Amino acid sequence: MSAEIRALNDAFRTTMTGGRVVMTTGVDALPSDVKAMAIRRVATFTEFIPDNDPHREHDFGSFEVAGQKFFWKIDYYDPAMEFGSEDPADPAKTTRVLTIMLASEY
Repeated sequence: MSAEIRALNDAFRTTMTGGRVVMTTGVDALPSDVKAMAIRRVATFTEFIPDNDPHREHDFGSFEVAGQKFFWKIDYYDPAMEFGSEDPADPAKTTRVLTIMLASEY
């Protein structure tokens, strides 16, 4: 199941389509060029290692841009966005939410 989830997460993260993308207030308050660089960095992130990807689902990452440390995380909700997804490998049962945040906001 990890391979299916990983493929769906990679497709979502690299295109920013097929789910919802949100950013925290700290990220939103940054200059627009820094926000754009952070979004691009999430989309092109490839530094998955056992420490940041223990389940091999490509659902978390961290990086630095413009002297700021960022985290991003993909969470899985049911289609109504009320509960967790019962099957994150099934796009019909899952709404993916990608959150981009400053590490200091975690």
